[in-house]
This record gives sequence, C-alpha cells and structure tokens, in this order.
Amino acid sequence: MLKTHFLAVILFIITMVILTLILYFLSCIFFSTGVEDELQVEKLYQYECGYSPFGDAREAFDIKFYLVAVLFLIFDLEISFLLPMAVTLSALGIVEYSTVFAFLTILTIGFVYEWRKGGLDW
Repeated sequence: MLKTHFLAVILFIITMVILTLILYFLSCIFFSTGVEDELQVEKLYQYECGYSPFGDAREAFDIKFYLVAVLFLIFDLEISFLLPMAVTLSALGIVEYSTVFAFLTILTIGFVYEWRKGGLDW
C-alpha cells in the first residue's frame, strides 16, 4: 500500500518535470526576446510599483501607494478572519463574540484612517 503512494508521487514529479521542460522549450522556440523596436525595449523594463526604475533612489513615494496597500490588508484580513467565524456562528460564545468585536473595531479604526487620508478617492 505504501509503495503505491510513492509511485503516485514519483509519477506526479516525472509528469511535472516533463511538462515544465516542454513548456520551457516551446517558449524558447516561439518567443524571442530581441529588442528590434522601441516598444520591445519598454516591455523589458523592470516593474517597480508603477514608477520609472531610473532616477534617484531616495525619491519619495506617493502616499497613495501605501494607502492602497493598507486598504488591501484591511479588507483581506477582514474576509479571511470573518468567513470562518460566520461558518461557526452557532457555536460561538461570549468570549468569541467579544474577540470578533475587538478585531472589527481595530479594522474599523484602520478603515476610518484610510478614509480620512483620502485612500478611497480614486
């Protein structure tokens, strides 16, 4: 029985390696990375959060970048913690309800801060 489990894992690894090699060689054959025109040069630049990669490294970032990141964290954390709580709603006691309330209060403070700083103004 244990032998069949190892066989499945080995077959999966072999299949993964073969598919990876096939896709790699197909991309080498069909897609070139030549810089024939100016548009191709622009596509090869490194992505750095929407800013040009050239210039002074001490240049200040716009506050909107950080506000969008905070907004994402607030909503991402809220959903990831509230979904399991909603599934087990009938089994929660007073301690769990107070913990969820404190968590939502902290997230609401972060949301109000985001709102006051203009992070929701697109």
